[in-house]
Amino acid sequence: MTNSPTLEERFARVREELEIPDAFPDDVLNAAERASARAHLSDGDRHYRTDYTLVPFVTIDPEGSRDLDQALYAQRHDAGWFVLYAIADVGHFVDRGSPIEAEAWRRGVTLYGPDVRTPLYPPALGADAASLLPGVDRPCILFAFDVVSDGEDRLLSVQPSIVRSRAALSYEAVSHHLAAEDREPGSGQFNGCDGAETLTALREIGQIRQQREVARGGVSLPIAAQHVERWAPALSGYALRLKHPNDVEGWNAQISLMTGMASARLMAARGVGLLRVLDKPHRDRVEAYRLAANAVGVAWHDGMPYEDFVRTLDPSEPVHAALLVQAGSVMGGARYAAFDGSVPPGCSHAAIASYYAHVTAPLRRLADRYVLDLLVQLAAEQTPHGQTIPTFEALVDVMAAADRLDRRYESRIVDLTEAAAMSSRLGEVFQATVVRVRPDRVSVQIASPPVRTDVSVPETFDGGRVGEIVEERTSLRIGERVISLGQSVSLRLDRADLDAGRLHFKALET
Repeated sequence: MTNSPTLEERFARVREELEIPDAFPDDVLNAAERASARAHLSDGDRHYRTDYTLVPFVTIDPEGSRDLDQALYAQRHDAGWFVLYAIADVGHFVDRGSPIEAEAWRRGVTLYGPDVRTPLYPPALGADAASLLPGVDRPCILFAFDVVSDGEDRLLSVQPSIVRSRAALSYEAVSHHLAAEDREPGSGQFNGCDGAETLTALREIGQIRQQREVARGGVSLPIAAQHVERWAPALSGYALRLKHPNDVEGWNAQISLMTGMASARLMAARGVGLLRVLDKPHRDRVEAYRLAANAVGVAWHDGMPYEDFVRTLDPSEPVHAALLVQAGSVMGGARYAAFDGSVPPGCSHAAIASYYAHVTAPLRRLADRYVLDLLVQLAAEQTPHGQTIPTFEALVDVMAAADRLDRRYESRIVDLTEAAAMSSRLGEVFQATVVRVRPDRVSVQIASPPVRTDVSVPETFDGGRVGEIVEERTSLRIGERVISLGQSVSLRLDRADLDAGRLHFKALET
């Protein structure tokens, strides 16, 4: 009798099917080992760079991260805050035309699996020499900002620098520290440590920048993401979680967004660059979404913009959560756009309500390194390198392919884990909330375990027929039965296809 493959073996099959590499070629590893020696900065390197090693920077990332792209220092002053934001200088380590660069172009982004991380750069660089780890001098590209009390920012400089982070902090630890400080000033675990003032400033700046986001018409979707993580008690060794970003992540993201927006402004002013673009939702999509909200009893007042309505939704309410899932499809997908000269029409980022550029994750995202290289030249009033535009034009396609692969990989991993988590519960009945309806399939969210999946309409509800969308795209009529957005349905699990990562349910009449 042949043993059934483990979940990790199924994850490995997905990577093989998607042609995700399982190792770096020897020539890339050897080149990375040689390049890692550049972390020991020469006198020439130090002369070229501004020394900020006396400034108490900190990094804030998920627990256990080693590919640390950003380090932050922030200080209050009478009219606002002074902010220094250090970004890992990949260009210092990865030469143009090198085997390391060629391999990075084949990968595009770092891919995260629950069992294996597939990095953009070899660990000797991405998780060590080029990473802004604490206690060591590191080359970086440093952004200096003056942020006034209403949150408006002024970019003061972009320059090659040297920093030394004091601590690698996690989102959760910073959240606990700030909560303790609120209860009893001086009781937070980082009180008195280098960089503690940065944490207080981060909250202040993050909150005021979130208010500015609202004022300019930006929108963030608080959708709980399905997340797969190791969990020994589970039979498969992995568990599904619904991950809600905490406040610290949101404030930290505002610093990154501020940097991306300032970078985009600089490139737009100089007439060359690479932008991250998200189109405004089509009017008919917004109108269909408005009708859907009203049809399920969620008031969307006449004249209220899409982004204002989304901010009224509470993800803890089932119907609201369903509408939040739909909100993402209203916005569509983001893309990159290269330009030489004036910025072409339609190159803003609708969710941010501004021009925007990816610059803050060069260890994990290929395009950022090249935008950073350009920004250093522009800030120094230098003429961009002759290959800048051809490189950016090539990146548009490479990054689009990498984004598609990332989405497919994440979706397949979640599907396999869902099937494994549910395989021991055949015959059980689950209550699920309908979050999207289409003629041939319905998307549902099960609360426990946190499974968000598509179910086949013919198989689940009627045994042979697709449905008809009715009531402004909020309901699906299948014979005499109507399935509506936000409705609770009872689903019996009949089969779990572990190889395909598919769950097969039968709807029960209620």
